[in-house]
Amino acid sequence: MAGSQDFVADPRNDALMVLVNGALVPREAATVSIFDAGFGVGDGVWEGVRLHRGSMLFLDAHLDRLWQGAGAIRIDIGQTRDELVADLVRLLQANGMTDGAHLRIMVTRGVKRTVNQDPRAALGRATIVVTAEFKQRGSALAQGLHLATVSIRCTPPSMFDMRLNSHSRLNLIRALLEAIDAGADEALMLDPQGNIASCNATNFFWVRDGVVHTSSDLYCFNGITRGNVIALCRDGVAPLQMGDFAPEQLLHADEAFVTGTMGGITPVATIDRRPLPQVGGPVTRRIEAAYAALKDAYAAGTVHL
Repeated sequence: MAGSQDFVADPRNDALMVLVNGALVPREAATVSIFDAGFGVGDGVWEGVRLHRGSMLFLDAHLDRLWQGAGAIRIDIGQTRDELVADLVRLLQANGMTDGAHLRIMVTRGVKRTVNQDPRAALGRATIVVTAEFKQRGSALAQGLHLATVSIRCTPPSMFDMRLNSHSRLNLIRALLEAIDAGADEALMLDPQGNIASCNATNFFWVRDGVVHTSSDLYCFNGITRGNVIALCRDGVAPLQMGDFAPEQLLHADEAFVTGTMGGITPVATIDRRPLPQVGGPVTRRIEAAYAALKDAYAAGTVHL
């Protein structure tokens, strides 16, 4: 079994540099304080960015989401966007990366006087750590993910806002553990009303009679790849319906796939041990091709390295 985040091991990752508060540090020497708010209480936000043909894909959208998330929990990143981008380029160049890499940008409230929830205990400077690793998704993912519907529900913005890339992933980890116990790769999660919402690490789509279906925005991740797929569908790649759908509707699904920055478009093979009629079927393949073309076009027009 391999989750949607599965990747091929690459020995080049053994000797990488990491960016810690602007300093390039060997990965084995990279540390943060035990009094850091991210370590102590998961107080922070993050972004994952793909490097493709010399370009950090859809970087403006990722930075928009990073700044919005930090603003929502009142963290001052302490850098301009241009300064952060310059640091990202410096990190990629230090690691000799031009393609096939994955960056994770992590911003926490920083070191605190003591480990507790109160943000007023922070000493005033955010911690910014960026990793960049050579990562290609595992070949087994082409055979399709196995999903299991779990009891852990997605939550509305008034509780735990799924649209914030929070460092705290405890509810999502609980969902994944339940799915693993059921023999699956990833959890399919419902919203509080019992409608299809999201997977624990990716956004979920399914196809019936050539029409792509996905949930409304309220109870799922604000996925950059999800947004691109929705835009491609609205531009004519495939008909699209968004809304509240009962899980029983999946009994009639022809295909399904999940989306995420790391894996892109990943087909689904089974849901609750029931094989789908098609794995990586014609609609999924059409969307994969359109997304690949979108990435290439973006890279051609926005080269960072």
